[in-house]
Amino acid sequence: MIKIGVIGAGHLGKIHIKLLKEIEAFELVGFYDSNAESGRIVEQESGVKCFDSVDKLLELVDAVDIVTPTLAHYECASKAIRNSKHVFIEKPITTTIEEAKSLIGLSKEANVKVQVGHVERFNPAFIAARDYCSSPMFIESHRLAQFNPRGTDVSVVLDLMIHDIDVILSVVKSNIKRISASGVAVVSDSPDIANARIEFDNGCVANLTSSRISLKNMRKSRFFQKDAYISIDFLDKKVELIRLKNVIGEADPLAVTIDLGNGKGMKQIYFENPKTHPTNAIKMELETFADCINNNTTPIVSADDGYKALDVAYKIIDKMKVTATFDESLKQ
Repeated sequence: MIKIGVIGAGHLGKIHIKLLKEIEAFELVGFYDSNAESGRIVEQESGVKCFDSVDKLLELVDAVDIVTPTLAHYECASKAIRNSKHVFIEKPITTTIEEAKSLIGLSKEANVKVQVGHVERFNPAFIAARDYCSSPMFIESHRLAQFNPRGTDVSVVLDLMIHDIDVILSVVKSNIKRISASGVAVVSDSPDIANARIEFDNGCVANLTSSRISLKNMRKSRFFQKDAYISIDFLDKKVELIRLKNVIGEADPLAVTIDLGNGKGMKQIYFENPKTHPTNAIKMELETFADCINNNTTPIVSADDGYKALDVAYKIIDKMKVTATFDESLKQ
């Protein structure tokens, strides 16, 4: 059994504490929170010991689950790794690219596992759809959320869009050729709505839109590829699959068909809704963290994956800055 501790007992940290208690592979030793008063309250509510320092917690565990604000990710993770502890760390992996590179180097030196909490990889809808997304050439993602002050300390790109960046990078097996982006700060000091276009070397194009000032919540991605369209609703956990197949012989008069014209034949349209299996995505990602430790395998969402998603996110943010500067220059 893996002895694990949680660092950070805020909204998400409390969820992790509850789930870790349910996972047989883990023995939850305790948690640490920088707010002592909040820590005492969570201790009473959860029945899990609250430690008064990270160092004391690290002495008694094999692994840590870091659920702090992003600014504290590197400090907590690097300390844990230097103490030879396996690390699960919420997304984004760190505040800066340099910190992410450093964590990867430290983890290799210490020979420990580092998994990043890009939870949409474990969404039942994505799990049901991912094998169908074999060679997408156009992707459209919308991640819209109603305003919530929590998370506004960073750009909407790091808060929301990074989920879709990670999903897209896991599906498109090609290098990025070009990125363009724009964004607007509406109610906070950093962009609250952003749009990005990612062009890959293989010709695939991904358009991503994220907003945290929407009137309704939406988390949808659409993948278009040769003879197929896959729609993933991450929020409602549903998948819609539309496939085209050549009609051989006479077409079924009751089937939906398309005449391609110019003697190119006909294609029949097949509508499918692949089954999704209800799961708790956070619990599943924590279970796979235990599996990679016990079996000495690479985490499903590795530190390298976390770095790549963060790198693209910052390139998008840089492009937004360039666009904003150009727009301001036009006003002068």
